[in-house]
Amino acid sequence: MPNVAIGFLGTTLDRGAGAERWTRWRPTVALCQQDDLVIDRLELLVSPRAQTLADAIVEDIALISPETKVRIWPFEVPDMWDFEAMYSALHDWARAYPFQPEVEDYLVHITTGTHVAQIVSFLLTETRHLPGKLIQTSPTKRVRDAAPGRYDIIDLDLDRYDKIAQRFAREHQEGESLLKSGIATRNAAFNHLIEQLERVALRTRDPILLTGPTGAGKSQLAQRIYDLKSKRRQVTGEFVELNCATLHGTSAMSALFGHVKGAFTGATTDRRGLLRAADGGVLFLDEIGELGLDEQAMLLRALEEKRFLPFGSDREVTSRFQLFAGTHKDLVDEVAAGRFREDLLARINLWTFRLPGLKDRTEDIAPNFEYEVERAAERTGERVTFNRAARERFLEFATSPQAEWRANFRDLNAAVVRMATLCRGGRVVRTDVEEEIARLERNWSCAPTESDVEQTLAEVMGARFRDLDRFDAVQLAEVMAVCRASQTLADAGRRLFAVSRTKKRITNDSDRLRKYLLKFDLTWDQITRSAATRP
Repeated sequence: MPNVAIGFLGTTLDRGAGAERWTRWRPTVALCQQDDLVIDRLELLVSPRAQTLADAIVEDIALISPETKVRIWPFEVPDMWDFEAMYSALHDWARAYPFQPEVEDYLVHITTGTHVAQIVSFLLTETRHLPGKLIQTSPTKRVRDAAPGRYDIIDLDLDRYDKIAQRFAREHQEGESLLKSGIATRNAAFNHLIEQLERVALRTRDPILLTGPTGAGKSQLAQRIYDLKSKRRQVTGEFVELNCATLHGTSAMSALFGHVKGAFTGATTDRRGLLRAADGGVLFLDEIGELGLDEQAMLLRALEEKRFLPFGSDREVTSRFQLFAGTHKDLVDEVAAGRFREDLLARINLWTFRLPGLKDRTEDIAPNFEYEVERAAERTGERVTFNRAARERFLEFATSPQAEWRANFRDLNAAVVRMATLCRGGRVVRTDVEEEIARLERNWSCAPTESDVEQTLAEVMGARFRDLDRFDAVQLAEVMAVCRASQTLADAGRRLFAVSRTKKRITNDSDRLRKYLLKFDLTWDQITRSAATRP
């Protein structure tokens, strides 16, 4: 296909007069003098002030390369060193030019023009606004060859360059390894998630939403994403973390957005707030589904406009933070129930990654077990080892259907810590493992899951149960279970207060239970009636 070159007239380098000009290296002329490269057409961008020089260059090219057709394009930028003006002008030229890459090859000459023009030419070629390759001309060291010099063609498809491709591959692998804490994970779905997350984390400042069950590692992954961005110098600020489930009302507003002195009772000094503390860095809001609707509205504005009002202030402040959010809830369901703002979900749902639970990653239990053993040794400062029988028995149980791993990696971490602490001489044997397996099974059989508790309470209280602290919710769910297994209110009271009633001279178990239920605006009939209507 014909070669079409695009370049700026070099108002300094392309100059030359008389017969001596043929011994002088002039890049635009030299471009058309190469023995093994024919330029069929040259699109020459020329400032109107350099028209005389352009005419001379056209005449010289006609002498040494008559097959080259030269077209002059008037190109006027008031300040050729103004990057914004140069970029806009060349971008507009490229958009208007009738490129036909299917029938012509394009070479963008980056030797002439100001440094700004060369940089802009590179950028527009790299983004395919100029759909070609770069060509760079240069003089040779031998004087007799000074006029034509040499040329190099640069293809910006970096996949063609093995060393560069290998370097990028290494950086990519290093990034993935950092996100996985160096653990050689084997689960294909999880590895694919990490691969995508590594690419996204390094290319965006938009919010990243991490979902998945409690204990799946959302907080740790958020910290590692920040570490990766920090290592690549993409953030200048701090990593600031907050669990939204720990805050409500005024304290939530104050913690997130700060407050001014006197904003409320007890506000004796100004408070900066976490959004400003994360300026230039990352704000990780764990359990974002627990954030109140008022705080959600303010957070949305802070995300979109980078401005917000501290509590009690009439003066806006700014913060350019990147938001990471975590939740174990289905935020679409939360929106449907009116507990989460639809517009905020739309804003943070651009990049969503769901972390699988440990039971869904049985291939990764062994490498994560090794990682936890190393962490236990670092924590205690003593070497911890498992003999072969102990290791095989624990991994056999850990990957079996009997291992529920309700708290996911928190359960695995706790199990290793207990075995490392209780073993003798830093060596875990099979009896230590059997004791830990029995302990885990007892914990899983006794502790109601979060979904069990929510289902029990929702049957009677509807959405009201979400206003309860986890402590009250678990306790109330157990009380309901006893009530449903009892014939009368008094019978349930005797079961629930079996120990404390022996220490009282006068007992009224029914009254105690009735008053407890009234704290939650519940009655015996409500609880037992809902039990009778269940399928």
